[in-house]
Amino acid sequence: MSKPMKEMIVTEYQNRLGETEEALIVSLRGVDAEGTEAIRNKMREGKVEVSVVKNSLARKAFEGTALSALSPVLKGQNAVVFGEKTVIEIARDIIDLVKTNPEIELKGAILDGELYEGEDGVTRLSKLPTLKEAQGNTVSLILGPGRKVAGIIKTIREKLEEGETISKVG
Repeated sequence: MSKPMKEMIVTEYQNRLGETEEALIVSLRGVDAEGTEAIRNKMREGKVEVSVVKNSLARKAFEGTALSALSPVLKGQNAVVFGEKTVIEIARDIIDLVKTNPEIELKGAILDGELYEGEDGVTRLSKLPTLKEAQGNTVSLILGPGRKVAGIIKTIREKLEEGETISKVG
């Protein structure tokens, strides 16, 4: 492949990935054409792209970006999976797809500059809460005790309104 052609492909990878800081690397080797199309369609539903890459050119495209941490897993045939979903959600979807397409090899993923390598790493990543889930959990923790106090106050008020006396506990 000529140098201008390689440079053109690197530029295309960079344009496609844009400002992406999270991605997953998989190998689809051994997945038949029908399975590959099913994977692409499933990912496309969530506005996620599956892009087969040439490793040396992908490494070059990743240089100086958060994705450069993926370089160690770029061996063999690979596809970069990225899109509008978080890499955690993508990992969950891919792990789901492995159930029906066991040929998919989970190579690694990057989140906040940390490499989650291999099947174990991607599985561990998939079990993390997304930002929205973590925020929801935090809000629940904060509001939980407040709800209990509000419930107690409401019960006391209702009892007082009904003329009942409130006795001191303990």
